[in-house]
Amino acid sequence: MKVAARLLASFALAGFVATGAMAATSTATTTAPAASTTTTMAPTTKKPKSTMTPEKTAISKQCSALADQKGLHGKEREKFRSACKKNGGKAPS
Repeated sequence: MKVAARLLASFALAGFVATGAMAATSTATTTAPAASTTTTMAPTTKKPKSTMTPEKTAISKQCSALADQKGLHGKEREKFRSACKKNGGKAPS
């Protein structure tokens, strides 16, 4: 009889502990989403500010125009534009 009583007491204690743990986790999970939904943030639609100055933009456009005149494409165009921009918007020698 003592073994059965201990076993029954152990199950009862385990049940209370499990129920308390479940109640604590279910309370935490039900309050967390409610808190996060009240602080909804609007999506950011700002464009990052351009770090290029108007002078650099003009040089870049000039180099693109020169590359277009030469009919350059792909890696050749990239190399040409890079050298052109380093040369201040003039075709590299």
